[in-house]
Formats: sequence, C-alpha cells, structure tokens
Amino acid sequence: MKKPKELKVKPIKNGTVIDHITANNSLNVLRILGLPNKKSKVTIAMNVQSPHMGHKDIVKIENRELASNEVDQIALIAPKATINIIREYEIVDKGKVHLLNEIKDLLDCTNPNCITNTLEPVQNRFYVIEKEPVILRCHYCERLMEEAEIENQL
Repeated sequence: MKKPKELKVKPIKNGTVIDHITANNSLNVLRILGLPNKKSKVTIAMNVQSPHMGHKDIVKIENRELASNEVDQIALIAPKATINIIREYEIVDKGKVHLLNEIKDLLDCTNPNCITNTLEPVQNRFYVIEKEPVILRCHYCERLMEEAEIENQL
C-alpha cells in the first residue's frame, strides 16, 4: 500500500502564529487584523483536527506582531486561541488570549435606544457574562450581545 506524501507548511522566520482558533473562525480573525493586504504573507489552516478542541483553525502572519487591542478582539471570537511570536524561526513568546471581564470601546451596543448610540460622549462598555459561548451585557442599557452579533462588528 502506498503511503501518502506528507505536505508541510513552511515555517515563518518572523511574525505571529495564532493557534487554537475556534474552527471556521480564521476568516473573522483575518478581518479583525485587516488581512490580507498587498504586503502580508498569510497562511491559513481551517478545520484542522485537534486532540484538545476536536477541530481548530491556525493563522500564520509573516513579519507582523499583534497589538494588544487586536489580541483583545481575537479573544472575543476565539477565547482559546494562543499567540506565538516568532523571531529567527524560534518561538520567543507564547501566550493565551484572555477575555477581559470588561470590554471598553471595541464594540457598539446593538440597542438603537442605548445612550451610547446618541450624541452623548460616553464610552462603550460591556461586561462578560459568559466566556463560552461569549455573551456580553451593555453597561448602560443591559442589552445582551451574543457571538453572532459580536462577530458582525469585528
């Protein structure tokens, strides 16, 4: 019996690998990061088998390290994701995303009557009610936002 040839993804010299993304959410991660663009080299693996998650996505971005507000946004749609910083083909920093207990200025309330959707100078604030699946509650009007509504804004 012939053994199939194993294909491997080329490692990146410098950049970021986002692993353990909730399956089929890698395109949302790319949207958050404003990718792809003309300067970026991105590798995506979708619906890859994972012993811990069943299935997951992976995103590799060459020559880019993520800003903390980007990591905060990723945590909203992929709360189990890990961020690996690569330099000279070595992992120099590895960490998990952390969904904060309070989210400020990342999302808009979906309630059209909320004070945050008026001309009042107030900062959007949400409290994390559930981490999986993510459910947020508006600080002002107490409207609940679920994952689908959150993904539409990111």
